[in-house]
Parts: sequence; structure tokens; C-alpha cells
Amino acid sequence: MNPEKVVFGFFILLAATLNFGFFIGEIDVAEHHDLYELFAALVVSLIATILKLGDRTQIGAVHLATSLVADLQLITAAIVWAYAEHVSPTGVTPAIFARIVSLSGGALLANLVSVTILVAETLMQRR
Repeated sequence: MNPEKVVFGFFILLAATLNFGFFIGEIDVAEHHDLYELFAALVVSLIATILKLGDRTQIGAVHLATSLVADLQLITAAIVWAYAEHVSPTGVTPAIFARIVSLSGGALLANLVSVTILVAETLMQRR
């Protein structure tokens, strides 16, 4: 068993599951989505991106692209939440929160593509 591949797979799956945990719930109800879970999803997604930087294969490039998309979506969601919470005079409205959760959904889709690629790559390897 290759410890590098275990760590790589761990962070890819953890990023997807944390993102899913934040995404699930009523889209416009803030109580269904935890700020710290979004933060954890973002941090783990950034770690997964760093782990993907060393791979120079075509599949590695697609892994990196999906990770960058997820990072961009989660960073944007965090910025929208911070702006609404601390700058906007209206605060975090249900419409703003729906936007935040939708951005997280885009990141979730990118994470699911990454997990699918990981599984396909694992199945293609021969012993």
C-alpha cells in the first residue's frame, strides 16, 4: 500500500464529504448550514489542491483543475458570506444564503468529479 496515495485519497474524499455536509439542507435557511463546516471544507479543499500539484499526468491535470474549481467556488462562497455578514446593510438574507449554498453546490460537483476520477484511476491500475 502506498502511503502517499492513501493521504491523497483521504483528502479528496474528506473535501467532498465536508462540502456535502455544508451543502445539505434547505438552501435558504442559514440554520441548516454551519459556517465552520464551510471553513473546514475550504481548508481541506486547499490541502487537496496542494497535494495534486506534484502529479504531471493528464489525469493529474484534470484532478488539479477540479480542485481549483472547488477552491474558487468555496472561496467565493466565503467572501459572499463575509461581505453579507460584515459589510452589507441588509445582512445575510435568505437570497444571499441561497447564493452561498449554490456556490458550495458547484464546489461539491467539482469534488464529485474528482472522486469519480480517483475511483476510475484506481480501477484502471493493474497489479
